[in-house]
This record gives sequence, C-alpha cells and structure tokens, in this order.
Amino acid sequence: MEGGIQEQTRQVLRNLQAVLAAGESGLDRVVKVTVFLSDWKHFKEMNDVYAEFFDSGHPPARSTIQGHRWPEGSLVAIEAIALAK
Repeated sequence: MEGGIQEQTRQVLRNLQAVLAAGESGLDRVVKVTVFLSDWKHFKEMNDVYAEFFDSGHPPARSTIQGHRWPEGSLVAIEAIALAK
C-alpha cells in the first residue's frame, strides 16, 4: 500500500465507508472499532485522520493495537462493528 500513515488511514476509512454503505449502514452506525498499527509512532497522525471520519459527539468505542506482521508497505488496518439501518 502506498503513501504515509495519513493517506493510508484515509483510504482504509473510505473503504470502510463503502463496505458499510453496501450493507445499508454507515460510519454513524459504527459501535466498535479496532485499529491495527504497524508502529505506535503513527498513532497521533492516524488519530487526526480518524477524527475527520468519526467527529460526532459520541464516537464509537475503540481499541488500538500495534502489530508486527503486515503486508509490505501497510501501516494501518481497521475493523469495525456497525448496526444495520
């Protein structure tokens, strides 16, 4: 995956939006997120982009985990649990 942590986070969240929309849901229906980072040093930059997508007064619960085995070039992965509409 190309780009830095902010670009990759933005793309991952756009992909998540598309998957949720296909399932007739959306980011506003997300109740739990798990963020997987390749390195903790990326947390602040990832979090800045994350806040662009989850800017409501009640963001979903979130866990952030640092991983060690990644596809080459990947800095972030995100999974989410959302309610159906």
